[in-house]
Amino acid sequence: MSHEVEPPFGVFLQARVMVPMRDGIRLATDIYLPAREGRIASGRFATIIERTPYGRTQDSRSEIDAGASRRLTRMEVARTFVERGYVVIYQDCRGRHDSEGEFVKYLSEARDGADTIAWIRTQPWSDAKVATKGLSYSAHTQMALAGLSPQGLSAMVLDSGGFSNAYHGGIRQGGAFELKQATWAFNRARECVMRHGDERAAMALDRENIRAWFKRMPWRPGHSPLSAVPQYEDYLFEQWTHDIFGEYWQQPGIYAAGSYDTTSAIPQVHMSSWYDVYVRTALENYEAVRRRGQAAVQLIMGPWLHGDRNVTHSGDVEFGPAAAFDGNIDKDWRSFRLAWFDRWVRDIPNGVDRQPAVRLFVMGGGSGRKDGNGRLLHGGRWIGSRSWPIPGTHLVDYFLHADGSLSPRRPELDDEALTYDFDPASPVPTIGGALTSGRPVFEGGAFDQRESDRFLGARGDGLPLAARADVLVFQTRPLVEDAAIVGPIVVKLHVSTNCPDTDFTAKLIDVHPPSEDYPQGFAMNLTDGILRCRFRNSWETPEPMVPGMVCEITIEPFATANLFKAGHRIRLDISSSNFPKYDVNPNSGEQEATARTRRIATNTVHLGAARPSWVTLPVVPADLLEPLP
Repeated sequence: MSHEVEPPFGVFLQARVMVPMRDGIRLATDIYLPAREGRIASGRFATIIERTPYGRTQDSRSEIDAGASRRLTRMEVARTFVERGYVVIYQDCRGRHDSEGEFVKYLSEARDGADTIAWIRTQPWSDAKVATKGLSYSAHTQMALAGLSPQGLSAMVLDSGGFSNAYHGGIRQGGAFELKQATWAFNRARECVMRHGDERAAMALDRENIRAWFKRMPWRPGHSPLSAVPQYEDYLFEQWTHDIFGEYWQQPGIYAAGSYDTTSAIPQVHMSSWYDVYVRTALENYEAVRRRGQAAVQLIMGPWLHGDRNVTHSGDVEFGPAAAFDGNIDKDWRSFRLAWFDRWVRDIPNGVDRQPAVRLFVMGGGSGRKDGNGRLLHGGRWIGSRSWPIPGTHLVDYFLHADGSLSPRRPELDDEALTYDFDPASPVPTIGGALTSGRPVFEGGAFDQRESDRFLGARGDGLPLAARADVLVFQTRPLVEDAAIVGPIVVKLHVSTNCPDTDFTAKLIDVHPPSEDYPQGFAMNLTDGILRCRFRNSWETPEPMVPGMVCEITIEPFATANLFKAGHRIRLDISSSNFPKYDVNPNSGEQEATARTRRIATNTVHLGAARPSWVTLPVVPADLLEPLP
């Protein structure tokens, strides 16, 4: 007796359906339904939804297969899932594209997402199960609605987003404001006015002038490059001026950590990358689900820039073909998501639950030569683990010494210290790092830490940042054997200043030795962090610094995963600015978004036996770096 295999479904598109929210605002929604012979198929189906501010009809820049020359259309992506019996929905966020209402970044997504799921469950084609997917802002929308635990939410795949706590990563970090929010607002406002044909506003939002505007910070409400589009200017200054961790930062949509115990306990994937701004978000969200133990959860961390899962280089560094998601983690990104939803939404056994819970790309191990595209061959490989951090990790304190050395040896003298002047009018320029949404002002990734005119504020002379008087450099001797640093990084400094407030920054660097291709070596940035000193004791209650008083502060750069090869050096740079990644502290005690005066701060890092400074590095023995099966 023969059994015919049912052919895949066709696709029927219901375009621009206006879905009502609880306040009467309607959101534009495209619905891709399973079809037979050109008509909507009978039956009820699980739904996969992606909510986006970037246009429900526009191709997502991240939907591109390895080696492909073009992005997949919304229809092409939807077809993968619809053919297998899912309904796929793309929806414009409130106030964006064809949706009604006013756009207020992040803060409407919890309610609107929950209302949309409630609407889906009432439709005749719905089996009442809803899964979510999406990159960046579309990941934020997922975690936002999950915090309200809407009935029917069944699985999620979050790529590079889903704020665990936006105050500590994604909007602010260490008390400082992430200026990617300013470039994002500028680019989206410009796109909005051009779409509506507002020539006057479009002229005001001149991309050629935005770098000059950054040099004139802080901006003033009504007198900024966003003044022609008030709704974008308003929310930017709202984020910028709320510098204390209070009720504003504990709203749904930007504070998943506040509802971890009540968030839907459903299977979910959290993916990000070491040069993305959502490293901390992905790790904290993963750990929160794992700790509850009520749902399957996976963590994937690559070496990429934001959402570039099949781009094997980041900045000026190449990680090799093993770095791509496609062909290493799964056949491709669509196949991965389909398998996840099949297993956890439709209960189809397919082996997903036997995969490693944690998959990490450990950078390093390459030749250090220059490839045909002029990039450093740093290399790397994927490893698997049952949890994060990797079990068996050793935490080793490396102490900062006045002679510029970095070693596990504790300081012996009491009075050692290094002092420098931090001039907020001449901040240390940002040269790569965990950044996104920065163009045309800045870009993320791994770069040799040298000043060139590629980077805003750099002197363009090609000299290393280490040559600046306001950058303190501490490094190990050349390593005699490989060292794998995989996990969270914590920097403890004893500091003092002559100002009521100032910042301290820390940057972890892999120093490649001099070679034929790089005669002066290559100082490759791995991760960095900042602390605004008035928040040294509390994020809720800032305290001014007392001039001359020594304080202990903690800087928490994002976690990383890197193999420092024998012959390389581990380096830590300490300074007081990293612009334009972060806004610049005026050192006057004023709030940065509204400051009118600047002071040059004389800052001291204490290094003696009684008041040491150190970085804690997570060292993983080589035999614990298990390759993926």
